[in-house]
Amino acid sequence: MNPSLSHPALPAAEAAVRNATGNRFRLVAAEAVGGGCIHDSFSLLGERGERYFAKLGDATRADMFAAEADGLAAIAASGTLRTPAVIACSADAHHAVLILEHLALRPVHAPEDGARFADALAALHRQCGEHFGWPRDNFIGATPQSNTAHANWAQFFAQQRLRPQLERARANGFGGDLYRQGERLLERVPALFLDYRPQESLLHGDLWHGNAAVLEDGTPVVFDPAVHHGDRESELAMSELFGGFPSAFYAEYRKAWPLHEDYELRKPLYSLYHVLNHLNLFGKGYLREALRLATRLNEDLSRRRD
Repeated sequence: MNPSLSHPALPAAEAAVRNATGNRFRLVAAEAVGGGCIHDSFSLLGERGERYFAKLGDATRADMFAAEADGLAAIAASGTLRTPAVIACSADAHHAVLILEHLALRPVHAPEDGARFADALAALHRQCGEHFGWPRDNFIGATPQSNTAHANWAQFFAQQRLRPQLERARANGFGGDLYRQGERLLERVPALFLDYRPQESLLHGDLWHGNAAVLEDGTPVVFDPAVHHGDRESELAMSELFGGFPSAFYAEYRKAWPLHEDYELRKPLYSLYHVLNHLNLFGKGYLREALRLATRLNEDLSRRRD
């Protein structure tokens, strides 16, 4: 057997492509693609030169793949940012597969790429919904993310984002000071929004440099979304948390749609959500930063009240 075709879910991937495209696709090679830590990813090659990108997992990943396909379709429908087209999303008793268009991508490094990406992102954020949340729940990485509709963003973020992460952290053994600071913060989140009413922007939801790229002609592309309607500030804060976007990206975004003057006060709140998620996914290496952010927010809020 060709060693590149030894993954147990590859026959299901081949069948999914054939069923979706109606052709006689025959898989002749599958090259493992790095960069993720949740699924097995492959570049699929057919005997006629066709290429597809595949995410493979056991049957428990079916809902995760379906949520990703839903998010990609929503962003594509906005006509703002390019996404890989969803070819197939299917599962059987043993395997789940997500088949996407294969795109030749490069990082968002050049200033002109960053500026172009910022303009497209601002256009995405101008696509607004009627409430915060999303019609279905989805995932942030491998963590379930509740998207129950809400009219108040501060309450949505406190109850649908921070609280589940804090409860998960406590269950994982990271209670103590972190949980006490977190519980205190949950009651005080609305104080960060007294003079700011965010719009219900369409968000990618997991925007770091590893989920963004450009085509060879510079067209901005996003993938691996955690789509919902929310505060666009949370998208910008997440993009800053792990670095990787050129300074031209931030300058152009602010030119296209200036941020509120108190953005820097709320940025640690949005960073905390993702640091908590990393704590829950990857362990105690993120505990100190999570506690630092929660403590800082509580101290800042106390000073503002005084």
